[in-house]
Formats: sequence, C-alpha cells, structure tokens
Amino acid sequence: MSKSARPPNDVSAATPDELITPAVTPVVPLFLEPVSVPAPANEPAPATEPAPVATPAPGSAGSVTNDETDADIAATDTAGPPLAPLLTLRDGVPTVVDDPDALRLVCQRLAAGHGPVAVDAERASSYRYGHRAYLVQIRRDGAGSIMIDPIACPDLSSVQAALGDAEWILHAANQDLPCLAELGLAPAKLFDSELAGRLAGFPRVGLATMVEHFLGLRIEKDHSAADWSRRPLPDAWLRYAALDVEVLIELRDLLEAELERQGKLGWAQEEFEHVRTAPAPSASTDRWRKVSGIHRIRSRRQLAIIWQMWLTRDRLASATDVSPTRLIPDASILHVATSTPSSKQALAASSDFIGRGSRRHLDDWWQAIHDATQMPDSELPEIGRPSDGPPPPHRWAERDREAADRLIRVKSLVVNLALDLGMPTENLLQPDAVRRLAWKPPEHIDRASIAAALAEYSARAWQIELTAEPIAQIMLASATD
Repeated sequence: MSKSARPPNDVSAATPDELITPAVTPVVPLFLEPVSVPAPANEPAPATEPAPVATPAPGSAGSVTNDETDADIAATDTAGPPLAPLLTLRDGVPTVVDDPDALRLVCQRLAAGHGPVAVDAERASSYRYGHRAYLVQIRRDGAGSIMIDPIACPDLSSVQAALGDAEWILHAANQDLPCLAELGLAPAKLFDSELAGRLAGFPRVGLATMVEHFLGLRIEKDHSAADWSRRPLPDAWLRYAALDVEVLIELRDLLEAELERQGKLGWAQEEFEHVRTAPAPSASTDRWRKVSGIHRIRSRRQLAIIWQMWLTRDRLASATDVSPTRLIPDASILHVATSTPSSKQALAASSDFIGRGSRRHLDDWWQAIHDATQMPDSELPEIGRPSDGPPPPHRWAERDREAADRLIRVKSLVVNLALDLGMPTENLLQPDAVRRLAWKPPEHIDRASIAAALAEYSARAWQIELTAEPIAQIMLASATD
C-alpha cells in the first residue's frame, strides 16, 4: 500500500500549539469473547459491551455509521483516567468550496499533493429523503484540508481526476461510498480504518475511540446527528466535520502497522477491495417489511395496511424531500394496522397517530387504509419475508435435525477460529454463509467442495483459506456420529 509522506508515528508537521499530540505507543487490543456464559440462576447477568458487528454490504440494514455511539462517548468521557487533550485543526477551519472557480483551485491543490487521501461525507438522512451527501471533506499531504458543498457543486468529477489513482482512507467506507459515487467520486484503492480496527481485534472501532487509542487525542462528536442540509452551515459544525479527516492519514499508517504486526495486512487488503468493488445494492421491492415491529404482525390484512401506508409515506417523503419517519414514525403505521380506524375522523382523533405529516396528509393516509382493506385476499402479502435462503435457525430442529446439529457445530467452529485469530466472528465468515452451508452442504464434502460453496456465498480467498478445511472436517465428523 502507498504510504503517507510522514512516518507512521509522526503527526508533528504542525507546531505543538496547533496540534497537541502526546507520544502514544499502540497498545495490543483486548479482544471480546464471541460468546458469553449465562449468569447463575437468580443472579443478574454482568454488564458487558456488545460484540462488534460485521461491516454490512452498502445499503443493507443494520449497517454501522462513522460516528461514535452514545455508549462510546459516555465511556470515553466518564472513565477513570484524565481525559486526553482535544484534537485541534492544524490549519483552522477551511473555507467551504461552493463555486466552480474555487473548485478548480482546490483541484489544483489536490493534484499537487502526495500520498493517500482522507475522505469523509456528511449526510442528513434523519432529516431528508435519501442518503445524499451534503458536505464532502478531503485531506491530503501537500494540499491540506478541503471541504466542498456538493449541493452547490454537484459534479465532482474534476476532484476525481485530480486524485487519480491515490488511495482513499475512509472510516466505515460502505456508509459513504454510495453517496460519493453519486457525485462522480470513487476510489481506485481503499483503506477502511473502521474495518481495519475490526480485523485487528479492537472491540470499539468508532473513529473517536480509534483516534484516542492510537494518537492519545479526543475528537468532539457534538454534531454527529446534525441536519447537514442546512445552509449556511454553522462554524462549529464545519470544525467538527474537518476534524473527521484531520488525522485519518496518521491513523491509517498506525493501523496498517498493527495489521502487519498481527500478520493480517493481506487479509485486510482483500476486505478493502471487496468493499470498494461491491456493487450498489439493488432496489428491494419489500423494503416496507423493515417497518419496526412488523415481526409481531400475524394478519395478512394488517400487513397490507402496513404495506400501503409505507408506500404512501415513501411517495410523500420523496416528493417533499423529508425523511419518511418525520412524516409519520413506524410506530404510527403499526398502530393504524393493528387498530384499523373506522373513519378518517377516527384516524385524525387518534393520539397514537403522530408526526408532522399525520394530519397534513390525512386524505392520503386514509386512502392507503381504504386500499388495503379493499384488497382481494389473493393479493394480500404473505406472512414473513420471501427468501431464497434457509429458514430461520429456530425452526431447523423441527424441519431437519441433522442440519440443526450441523449448524451448531459449524457455528461453534467459526466462533473459536475467530477467537484464536482475534477478530469478530462475522468478519471471519458472514453468518449467512454459515447458515446456507449448514442447511444445504455439498453432496460430496471435502475441502474443495466447501471452498467452492463459500466462494459462491461471497467469502474472500483469505476466509476460505482459513475455514474451508476445518469446516469440511467437522462436517465429515458429524456425518459419522
């Protein structure tokens, strides 16, 4: 991989007054146990930190964000030792680029810079419809930090040309790559500092936590949930945004050194390339099934109400450029489905039907309810999401006892392999691949057939190399028991 122009442990390009950087030797991370032991009866279970979650494919549910969780912030701010000094900007808050002339000048700076490029983007998904970028931050040695308003400058192909084949550094890259692609920005090479932290075995991999661990500096996270579509953006928000790329290059170099020390750098590079080249997720026709609490619904007619309400909400949100849940929250859709108001007036009178668009678009909501209640039985949605995969694991025992036993053994194997390697289980092998393999194993089980099946389920070469042989052995052993 390309290196920063500065040595990995050197962040002293600025004066001490500009950037306070205590000398911190990277500490070998503490690994989380992938499984927990239940507490004895009548005794409360000890409080534990949740295990890290695997990095999902772009656009999938359950994906992580660039920002620290509230628990991360609380732990950082209330732990015993004195707080680390705050990270400060070396060159102050850069002026936001919002016209073609300024964009041309910063492209010249970026082209004249050298080494990898730190990149970040700010979205407003909690306020606006969709996941577009409302601010793009870039930092490169020799060019400094740059912030671009993509609303004023929607075509950033000139930035792409200026960066050429430079490596991009992003934290939780799968979160930002889709919105950057909409602007004509895509890396030729990628380093994902969040994913690197997971593979290196760090139990908490938020950007602020990683910066504090490796550089001994704190990043303020006061504006992570801000409405970045607002104009003009307040100075405090811009300072926060600039900090996200301020030391990303230095963090990258230290993480690379840690991965190399652990013998995992090649694995990480495969993972980065997988994230970089992952296709954009196809538009799902059943996104409405992600309504929170829908798993409790057992009536096809009630599901139809949820479906029609969701479609109406999505149409209105798109037309008004408002986050769907700001019009009406999922809880309101669920309430309507389970209570089925008898009239438009009853719907308007309900104290559980809330949201800024609940009364403003009352006619639309009532029409959606009417359409669902009049839908023929043959057109009602089925209970449960259609899937080409295996059934939920809790049903395996009743449907295929051998498959259920096989799943237990393979899962246990992968958990223990991941523990030995010091990484989250789901980063060693995706749970979906484990389930599919256990439910329908190859007809002839050996290393080659298991490797071929894992490749079909999108496992990378390094994952296959580590898991195919032991999985084949345990499956063969279970077949003879």
